[in-house]
Amino acid sequence: MIRDGGPVPALAYLWGEDAFRLEQASRRWADSLAAQAGQPLEQWRVTAGDDADAAAAGEGAARRRSRLLDELEQRLATAPLFGAGTLVVMRQPGTLLREAGARARAVRLSALVAPGNALCVIDLIAAGGKAAAGSGALLESIREAGGRIEELPALSRERMETWLAERAAELGVFLGPGAARSLAERVGAWVREGDVDRRRQSELANAELEKLALYRPGGTVSREDVEALVAEAVPGSTWAFLDSVGYRRPAQAARLAELLLDGGMPLQVLVAQLHRRLRELIVVLDHLAAGTRAAELPRLLKLQPFRAQKLVEQARTWQQDQLDRALVELLDLDMLNKGIADDGGPRSLSDGASRLFLLAWLGGTVKRQTSRATGR
Repeated sequence: MIRDGGPVPALAYLWGEDAFRLEQASRRWADSLAAQAGQPLEQWRVTAGDDADAAAAGEGAARRRSRLLDELEQRLATAPLFGAGTLVVMRQPGTLLREAGARARAVRLSALVAPGNALCVIDLIAAGGKAAAGSGALLESIREAGGRIEELPALSRERMETWLAERAAELGVFLGPGAARSLAERVGAWVREGDVDRRRQSELANAELEKLALYRPGGTVSREDVEALVAEAVPGSTWAFLDSVGYRRPAQAARLAELLLDGGMPLQVLVAQLHRRLRELIVVLDHLAAGTRAAELPRLLKLQPFRAQKLVEQARTWQQDQLDRALVELLDLDMLNKGIADDGGPRSLSDGASRLFLLAWLGGTVKRQTSRATGR
């Protein structure tokens, strides 16, 4: 962060998994530069993008990198004669860092910034915290030049609630009891699974907060306001879907299946993952029925203890014949999805029919029966 009373650096490298907060940090830094200069800097924003962008535009990747670097160097190195300087905001520098020559030029940008100009690099990294190759060299060059370095990771569910309260205050409203929790849940912050992409959650939460601030200007947003005005946008998660099937929660599983399929996941992949989970549950239930203690399963099945515990909990909601029937019916779905008839011949493919079969399977086979499981 910028120290109170100290000069605002002309260089900044902002990176992390939170798209909205990265943009917010860059704009606040630009405001600090403007306050220091006594006037706003002229901004030039560019997204370095990816090599696929160049191919789509009919331009070679190397040529596009060279042209972009030429323009960056020109804008940064040209000192202003009158008026404000230029603030260059470069998003997603990864494509400039893959080839050695382009990477060397990108690293030298921090040394080319003329007095009055500024450079801000915004690097939204992939979910899971993996930065683009070569980004470390650019970051270190900015750090060594006295620039501002700030990491903004995706918000955890607890930090999301705190941030929502702070952001609401900035918008001039107050979140009443339970409102922050309800809003965090509705944008998906409370999903525990690690395969959820959280990079846009704060952006979505901010949009909903702005809507609520218009609804209650200068007032208090209640939990009832959130429930009435904010639609659920729980992100699709394969792990959450499979756990819902394992725990026999068909309504939740159906909702997550729709999210995954609408998000582009092939039904064949979903069926393959379901097949693996059912097999795991069958193996676990067999071990339990044979007298194996649950504590021994991590060693026997080579599983992490937490994962083994979850599989034990899920397996105990099923009976062996129910799992066997679920596996047979899943095979029927797999054959339908691949256009194979029961006799091995061809049959017409239909994504709609396959999706309907999956939802029926979830609502029928996965749904708990009236008779209780054995609890073995």
